[in-house]
Amino acid sequence: MFLNIMLLIAGLVILIYGADWLVAGASAIAKKMNVSDLAIGLTIVSFGTSAPELVVNTFAAYQGNADIVFGNVIGSNNFNLLAILGITGLVSPLIVQKSTVWKEIPISLFAVILLFFLLNDEILFGGPSFLSRYDGFILLAFFIGFLFYVYKQLGADNGEVVHESQKPTWMLWGMIIGGLTGLVLGGRLVVTNAVNLAQMLGVSEKIIGLTIVAAGTSLPELATSIVAAMKKNNDIAVGNIVGSNIFNIFFILAASSIIKPISYSIAFNLDLYLLAAGTIFLFAAMFISGRKTLDRWEAAVLLSVYIGYTVWLVMKEL
Repeated sequence: MFLNIMLLIAGLVILIYGADWLVAGASAIAKKMNVSDLAIGLTIVSFGTSAPELVVNTFAAYQGNADIVFGNVIGSNNFNLLAILGITGLVSPLIVQKSTVWKEIPISLFAVILLFFLLNDEILFGGPSFLSRYDGFILLAFFIGFLFYVYKQLGADNGEVVHESQKPTWMLWGMIIGGLTGLVLGGRLVVTNAVNLAQMLGVSEKIIGLTIVAAGTSLPELATSIVAAMKKNNDIAVGNIVGSNIFNIFFILAASSIIKPISYSIAFNLDLYLLAAGTIFLFAAMFISGRKTLDRWEAAVLLSVYIGYTVWLVMKEL
């Protein structure tokens, strides 16, 4: 157990340094190429920080661990939305771009609704609930559409771009690649050893998926968004979370089900409801203050809901 704890700590350290390199490199590349931080946050940062979820789900789908597959993605998205935006918003109030408010957040809500209808065959049609390969290709089609949308945004003015980095481009790309590598390796260390510790304590696979694995694979998003917020890169902090949530549903679940159809337990519906409600709250929060900003009190509400939700999950298992 001591070795697992030490490896877990090592993974966290690697994650923090990887996140710092990734944010610094991606932000500088964005400025050099006259591409906004938001576009970079929605693409390379969000996709890169979702790599641990992809790795875990690929193995889980192949091995037929359905609760890990859905627990990881749904739990990660709830952790991203409630815990990470909550913590990041407490570090610094987050100013959200207009396109994120009116386009990316609604897309993430649509992804949750679409997933609900694809998964709930038992409720809708009376048959067994599962995510089929056909469903996976539907999700993949929407993912391709999302990539096309982001591509169209690359030439748009999604945020202020300022030239300030004096480092050569090859060095910046080296920072990005090194950061992504650190995130993947660190995330893998954290998840593997967290799962081992949880199993030693006799925790069920579902609770492992929704909490330990979900939080572990979301640590890159947490580290990246906090570092971005501290550096006042709000577009990366918010774009990273919203982009990751879209990526997790449209691509990671698509890839998982294409590898092998996955049976679905409707017990996860409550977690989907929470994800949808949290996304609606984030959208509404943009208009409460009238400044398209996630204020500290709104961030505190998100974080409090996640803490209460996690406590409830654990107590229900006991």
